Amino acid sequence: MTYPDTRLFIDDQWLDAADGRSIDVHNPATGQVIGRVAHAARPDLDRAAESVRRGFEVWRDHTPARRSRIMRGAAELVRARVDEIAALMTQEQGKPLAEAKAEILAGADIIDWFAEEGFRVYGRLVPHRANPAIRQQVIKDPVGPVAAFTPWNFPINQVVRKLAAGLAAGCSMVVKAPEETPASPAALVRAFQDAGLPAGVLALVFGDPAEISEYLIAHPVIRKVTFTGSTAVGKQLAGLAGRHMKRVSMELGGHAPVIICEDADIELAVKTMSKAKFRNAGQVCISPTRFLVHEGARQDFAKALAEFATGLNVGDGLAEGTEMGPLANTRRIDAMASLHTDAVERGATVLAGGRRIGDAGNFWAPTVLDDVPAGARLFNEEPFGPVAAIRGFRDLDEAIAEANRLSYGLAGYAFTRSLSAADQLTRRVEVGMLWVNMPAMPSAEMPFGGVKDSGYGSEGGPEAMEAYLNTRSVSIAHH
Repeated sequence: MTYPDTRLFIDDQWLDAADGRSIDVHNPATGQVIGRVAHAARPDLDRAAESVRRGFEVWRDHTPARRSRIMRGAAELVRARVDEIAALMTQEQGKPLAEAKAEILAGADIIDWFAEEGFRVYGRLVPHRANPAIRQQVIKDPVGPVAAFTPWNFPINQVVRKLAAGLAAGCSMVVKAPEETPASPAALVRAFQDAGLPAGVLALVFGDPAEISEYLIAHPVIRKVTFTGSTAVGKQLAGLAGRHMKRVSMELGGHAPVIICEDADIELAVKTMSKAKFRNAGQVCISPTRFLVHEGARQDFAKALAEFATGLNVGDGLAEGTEMGPLANTRRIDAMASLHTDAVERGATVLAGGRRIGDAGNFWAPTVLDDVPAGARLFNEEPFGPVAAIRGFRDLDEAIAEANRLSYGLAGYAFTRSLSAADQLTRRVEVGMLWVNMPAMPSAEMPFGGVKDSGYGSEGGPEAMEAYLNTRSVSIAHH
């Protein structure tokens, strides 16, 4: 299966970097180099910024209907090319082919939803207090050219959430996509190009993440910054944006608590959380990670989760029957080993996994640890890997306090048959997204984002559009 070299996309053209530099791309299942991606330097970034400045002047004057037609056309092309794009994604990112296809098709749905939501960017007329001849208007305008920074765990989905909302609002965008997984975002961008997106409305760059973020955030053309990634990097970029008074939205790390009450349907909890935990090898910002299980249910839950983990078919995402692929890079393997050793040394019990598989590729056995102390690093740092950490609790207040103890506040899960407990969880668990008695089911029409150190701003629902709009008031006196 062929894997292409990826170039920069600037002003409707696919280009090598001006200085010819490129970076190797590895297949995480084999460790082998499979291709290269162009490495942008400052002249490339200047060219990209200038192109989206001009592109914005064109795109902001397109009617919502024209924008919608182009976006819907891109979504159709993405659907038509799903098999080819999924094969690229699995080769560069590692996730099983079925997961790659699901991500791409969900991405097309998100584009369609925002293509429609663009029709609903409304202003309003406000009656004047004293003079009916004064017409007061509230106007919503696109904020301007945007710099978007996206991660490798969902190479299409994370770009789409930013791009679809930004384009629907009338913004142009420079996307700095991940160097580890460049070909699938490039295929997404090509779908927009082929659907007739005007030159300069979208640019795609790769290179040194710190260098690109520092340069683009400060660049006078860029009016808004949107980032998905770790909390530590998000805080740095938000600080940089603040110095230049740039609008920001941040979708940052999580360490999602799962509260399983004594009255929970344990079978349902195991079925939904086991799949969610090991999806994309746990490299998901909303992955369930801290399992807080009532002592009356803990043994049954832990045993069933460990059985599921042990039975998972781990292998190359392109191979038939693979249920979990490799981790995306060697850094994740080192992180898993370090977190695991720390937890075991502090007294955690290994019920499944806990080791690297083979020496080719970045495979880590699906891992379940019980009796993990609250002081273990695994209960305090986002693991971003296929590890479930379990500890018990005796009453709901204790579980909610532990859920809220960390500075993270992205996603949470709970299982209970009690309406009273569900109400308490709804009001008191400090997360941007809570799913009760069900798996995570993010959709384009619902807000997607966190609270506390997990960021601010939304990447779903009508709220996502607000991030890309300026609200202005205009009053006109008729004489």
